[in-house]
Order: sequence, then structure tokens, then C-alpha cells
Amino acid sequence: MFVNIYTRLKAFLSLLNMSPILTQKVPLTLALLWLTIVNVNHHAYAIDFKHMPNKQFNVLLFTKTNEWHHKSIPTAVQALQKLADKHYFNLVWHEESRYFNDDYLSAVDVVVFLSTTGDVLAEPEQQALQRFMSKGRGFVGIHSASDTEKNWPWFQQLVGHTFVIHPEVQTALLTVETDKFPGMSAFKKSMLWTDEWYDFSPNHNENLTYLLSVDERSYNTKSDWGKVNGKGMGEFHPIAWYQNFAGGRSFYTALGHLPAVYQDEAFLAHVYGGIFWAATGKNFTELLSK
Repeated sequence: MFVNIYTRLKAFLSLLNMSPILTQKVPLTLALLWLTIVNVNHHAYAIDFKHMPNKQFNVLLFTKTNEWHHKSIPTAVQALQKLADKHYFNLVWHEESRYFNDDYLSAVDVVVFLSTTGDVLAEPEQQALQRFMSKGRGFVGIHSASDTEKNWPWFQQLVGHTFVIHPEVQTALLTVETDKFPGMSAFKKSMLWTDEWYDFSPNHNENLTYLLSVDERSYNTKSDWGKVNGKGMGEFHPIAWYQNFAGGRSFYTALGHLPAVYQDEAFLAHVYGGIFWAATGKNFTELLSK
């Protein structure tokens, strides 16, 4: 509990652009007062869904990191809360993995792994996630969700591809592979996009439907991390996709490294489209094809 509160307090103070020295001098009473206000007025900071209103669906936002920690996470959490308010769904944010149990997940329609890294679930929690998906529920992975649980084959299949390496953040040409999916109409067919372009492993499932790709001719694909080197993925470089998996639905997008991306309306429509489909299974293919 304290880890969660401490992390959220740091996020709040960072929004005020407070220096580390000034941050240390903030009175504890002020911090606790702010946390009380947030817990009352913003459902993202609630513990569970028990006392929330009946909305479209319930989303568990999970941001635990055991390796690289993205500075964009506080901004991303705020952006997803705004999406929840805009599209009338409940959102609860946690960094503790103990909420991955059958009782808690029984009230959840979609779990969102937002920029998670490393091994974040104990074995009983992994089993709870597998049972959750088998009941027809949804999974959404954003950015480094593909750099999570690399030693767990089932999770890698759930995500679809595994992160390998990336070059420096650059502007590149992002291409829409299909617009027959919720949220994709917000993108232009081809557009300039600045992000961290992941190289991935070969796909872990053959039934992935690709939504976005990046044109490797438009940026420098070379990366060198000593033990690992990268030079891109070749003619086709996927960035976002979805699939039916293990009885449920899985959506993944590699976009989302920079805080500024979470202010982009096309990206937010893309993320909500994934959440909506994962929650409901509706992709409006017939309507969008007319």
C-alpha cells in the first residue's frame, strides 16, 4: 500500500515541477490531504470496483516495473483516467500484483499492462491471469508490456511478439495496415510519428491481425547495446495488432514511450479502441467496411 501511495505522490509532485529538494520539504499533512482528495474524486485511485457506479465496463490499469521504469507513466495514467471519464468506464490503477487473484479479477473486464517491465507476477498471479482470459475477458498491452514476463511463454503468446531492442527515439513514417478496427480512423493512412521504435521477435501466434507498421526506410534502425544489436525487422515492421487468444481478446500497441504521446488524440483513440474491443469484442467490421 505504501509503495502505491509513495509512487502516486511522486507523480503528483512531478506534475508541479518541484525540485527534489523542495519535494522533500512538502509537509506530510499536505501530501495526505492531496491523496484523500484524489481518492474521493478520481476513481483511478480507488482500490476496487465495489462502490463504483455501473458503467460500460471495468478496467484494471497495471503499471508495475521490475526493470526499466518509463517516466511517461504518470502522464499516461492521467490520460487513461480522462479516457475513462470521456467514454464512461470504470478505471482502477494498481502497481501491486497481489490484485491478480480470482476474487478481484471477477469484477474486471479488461486488464491494461501499461509500460510494465520485467517479471511482475508471481506464479499464483500468473495462473489467475490465465483463468481471467479463459473466461472471455480482455488484455491490453501498451509499449513495454512486450518487455514483460519474458520467461513466461504463455504471456509472450498473449502479447504476440517479444521486445528485443530499439534505437534512439526518432521521427518515422507510421502506416495504417487496416482501419477496420475501433479507433483506427483517427490515424491518417501514413503520417509522421515520433516514438521509440521497438524491434520484435518473430510472432508467437499466427492469428495476429496487424493495425500499424513503421516504414524502416524513414528512420535509422541500427542499435547497439553491446550484447544485443539491432538493425530493424526488414520489409514489414509491425507496431500494433490484436488477436483472439486463450478464450479472450488481446490488443497491443508499441507506441507510447514519450509523455507527449498521451496528449495526442489519434493515439488516445487508438488506445481506447483497443480497450473497447478487448472489453466487448465489438470491432464494427461490417459497419466500417461500408
